[in-house]
Amino acid sequence: MCGIVGVLGHHEAAPILVEALKRLEYRGYDSAGIATIDHGTLDRRRAVGKLINLSDLLVHEPLAGKAGIGHTRWATHGAPNVENAHPHRAGSVAVVHNGIIENFRELRTELTTHGIGHSTDTDTETVALMAQHFLSQGMTPTEAVTATLGRLDGAYALCFLFDGEPDLLIAARKGSPLAVGHGDGEMFVGSDAIALAPLTDRITYLEEGDCAVITRDSLTITDANGELANREIRTIQIDTSNVDKGGHKHFMAKEIAEQPSVIADALGYYLAKGGRDVKIPGDGIDFNKIDRIAMVACGTAYLACMTAKYWFEQLAELPVDVDIASEFRYREPPVPENTAALFVSQSGETADTLAALRYCEGKASTILSVVNVPESSIARESDLALPILAGTEIGVASTKAFTCQLTVLLVMALKAAHQRGKLDDEGLADKLSQLRGLPTSLNVALEMNDTFRHCAIRLAKADNALFLGRGLMYPLAHEGALKLKEISYIHAEAYASGELKHGPIALIDENMPVVVMAPRDSLFDKTVSNMQEVMARGGKVILITDAAGAKEARDGVWQCLIMPEVDEVLTPILYALPAQMLAYHTAVAKGTDVDQPRNLAKSVTVE
Repeated sequence: MCGIVGVLGHHEAAPILVEALKRLEYRGYDSAGIATIDHGTLDRRRAVGKLINLSDLLVHEPLAGKAGIGHTRWATHGAPNVENAHPHRAGSVAVVHNGIIENFRELRTELTTHGIGHSTDTDTETVALMAQHFLSQGMTPTEAVTATLGRLDGAYALCFLFDGEPDLLIAARKGSPLAVGHGDGEMFVGSDAIALAPLTDRITYLEEGDCAVITRDSLTITDANGELANREIRTIQIDTSNVDKGGHKHFMAKEIAEQPSVIADALGYYLAKGGRDVKIPGDGIDFNKIDRIAMVACGTAYLACMTAKYWFEQLAELPVDVDIASEFRYREPPVPENTAALFVSQSGETADTLAALRYCEGKASTILSVVNVPESSIARESDLALPILAGTEIGVASTKAFTCQLTVLLVMALKAAHQRGKLDDEGLADKLSQLRGLPTSLNVALEMNDTFRHCAIRLAKADNALFLGRGLMYPLAHEGALKLKEISYIHAEAYASGELKHGPIALIDENMPVVVMAPRDSLFDKTVSNMQEVMARGGKVILITDAAGAKEARDGVWQCLIMPEVDEVLTPILYALPAQMLAYHTAVAKGTDVDQPRNLAKSVTVE
C-alpha cells in the first residue's frame, strides 16, 4: 500500500525513481509523483492513474537533478487527484508518506493559529507544513524532522527532501516498513527491497521508531528514544526474474504457474532427509507444551488459517481459534496459559496482524509466524518465523503465497500430530509421501487451462455467484469467492453447504452460478445433496470434483471441472488452483486489471 523511493545518486534521479516505482506497482496505487533537486532547487511532478501518465508528463516537463524522492499513492484521505498526489510540498520541504497521521486535523488547527493554511485533503500535507513551520523558526532539517515526528500520532513511513540540500534525505518509520540501500557513494530509500534490487543488494531495515539521516557517504540512525542505533547491513538476494512476467500476460498467471515449483521448494526446506519427518528451523517447537493455538491473519491469509484449523484439530487434536486481525486486536481476548499465537502474513508487514502480534507479546507462551519475507517486522518480532518460500509475489490477488502458506501450515499440523502421538512414524511418512506428490498433481491441473478458460467465459456473464463447500472445502469456497470478486468485480459469496437452507437458497434462480467444491471425500454425499437442491431450483452448478466424484454427480451440472485425485488432507492446496484459474480467466474475459484491481493494495500497512 503506497510505495516510497528515495535516491542520492551519481546519475539523473528521475528515471531511476520512475523505474523503482514501477517495481512497487504491485502494492496498489492511484496516483504517482516525484520530486528532485537541481542546482539546489526543489521541484516536483505528479500525475493521476498509472505510472505511464507520470512518464508522459516527464517527457514534456522533465525534472533534472541527482537527488530525489518518489511515491505511488493509494488514496486514504482525499480523492485520487493531482492536488492530493505525493510528494507534498510546503516551502522548502517535500515529503512522501505511507501510513495514516491520525491527529492531522488537530495539527491543521494548530498550524492555522500560526497563519499556515492547507491546500489538499490529505493528512500527509500536514507533515510537510509542520516541518516547514519548524524550519522557519531556525531549526536545521534534522531538528525540524525530529520535532515534527514528535507531534505525529498514527503510522508512517516518511522520506523528506529539502530545497538547497542536494546531499540529504531524512527517513523515518513507525508502523510502516522502510529500508535504506547502500551503494558506492550513493544511497537509496525504499518501501521494500524489491524497489532497490537493481540498485543495490546491501540493505538496512529501519526498525520501529527509527529516524535515519542519509547522505551519499553516511547513514545515521536514531531510535525511538533518540539514541544512536547501529542497524545491521544485510546482503539480500532477490531474483529479478521474479519481478517480470516471464512470458505470461499477467503476473497472476505466472504466479499460478509457479505453484508446483515453489511448493516443491517449501517441501524441500521442511522435510527431513529421506522425507519421513518434518524439520522445523531453529529450536523448533514442542506441540506437547501447547494447549491451544490462536491463529490471526487478514484476507487470504485468514482463509489459510481457517483451513489449518481443520488440520490441527483433526490430525493433532489441538484446539485452534482463528481471528481476523482487525477484530482480534480490538476485542482484546484473554490469552490462556500455554497458548501459541500464530500470525500469517505474506508481506510480514500487515498493520493489523502486526498489532495483534504485539498484543500477544508477554501473554502467549510462544509467538509463531508464517511469512514470505524473513526480514519483515512480523518475522523479526516472532519467537519462530517460518518462511513459506513462495518468492516475490507481484499480483495483488494472492496465489502462490496462499498455497505455500497452506503447505507450511499442513507440515506444522503433521508435526504436531506426530509429536502428540496422534500419528505414528508410518502414518507421518505416508502423509509426507502423499504431500511430496502434490506438485505433480498441480502440474496436471495446470494442463486444464483451456477448460478453465471456457468455463470462465460463461461465468463472466454473471453479476453474482455463490460458492459452496463442506469441511476442508468450506474455507476454499471463501477463497474462491474472494478471488472472483477481487479481480473480476463479480459479487460473490461463500457458504458452508449445510447453511444453504438457512437463507442463501433464496438467492437461487436460473441466473445464479453456484460453484460447488466437492472432491470425493468423507463429506461428498452431503455436499452433493445440497448441490441437488440448487439444481432443483434452476441454479447453474459448476462442480469442481475428482473423477470419482464426477462419475457419481456430474449429471445435470452446468460445468464439471475434474481435478486429479489426492489424499483428502491435501485437497485444499490442490483445489485452490481451480479457484484461482476461474477468477483469473473470468477477469481476463471481462477486461479488468488482473494484477492491480481497483481499490486494492498488495500490502496493507495501514488500518
